[in-house]
Amino acid sequence: MMKPDTTRSLVIEREMPHPPEKIWRALTQGPLIEEWLMKNDFRPAVGQQFSFRATPVPNWDGVIECEVLVLEPNARLSYSWATMGSKSVVAWTLTPTKGGTHVRMEQSGFPSEEHASYKGANYGWQKFIGNLERVVGGLE
Repeated sequence: MMKPDTTRSLVIEREMPHPPEKIWRALTQGPLIEEWLMKNDFRPAVGQQFSFRATPVPNWDGVIECEVLVLEPNARLSYSWATMGSKSVVAWTLTPTKGGTHVRMEQSGFPSEEHASYKGANYGWQKFIGNLERVVGGLE
């Protein structure tokens, strides 16, 4: 009997009217990441450990421990995402299109789509990616 896949992925895709290089800057430069996501000490290097920090709320200390897993400039970025005992992986893929860039964010490793962490992530990323688009739109 095959064991069912025990984890779920959250995928958000968005077409942005900007070149991949511009979106890449917002994904990999600490001060820009802070503008759309959270405070961080991100460094664009594979194996680099860093953390995201948000205002703590009840039942969450506001810290996400990460490590850069994949770094392909202007194309792919992936990092582990660990907080409150749950671990997942966030993967960004940028694909050039006629009108700009197809942005795909996949966060994999959720227990289920009904799980609070999945629902919270879905809500959070919709907001974050909206912020990302705004930040990228303001870049020279």
